[in-house]
Amino acid sequence: MKTAGFDLIDATTAIVAVMVYEEAKAVEFAEKLLNEGIYVIGFSYPVVPKGKARIRVQLSASHTTEDIERAAKAFISVGKTTGIIT
Repeated sequence: MKTAGFDLIDATTAIVAVMVYEEAKAVEFAEKLLNEGIYVIGFSYPVVPKGKARIRVQLSASHTTEDIERAAKAFISVGKTTGIIT
């Protein structure tokens, strides 16, 4: 995901934050991913500071390599259509 251009908050847990910064972009991003069959949560103010909106992704041992690859492809596609990445 970082290689694709996403800004990730480094974590040592199964929860990964993908920064999108703008609230409207976080909402749009989450909706578009849901249309791709990927359920994520968009967080924005007041849950996080203004200007620090993000998408929360939670990985688990039940996710297969194929699940993760499909999600990454969907993130990249949606990231490009929303202008989060180029």
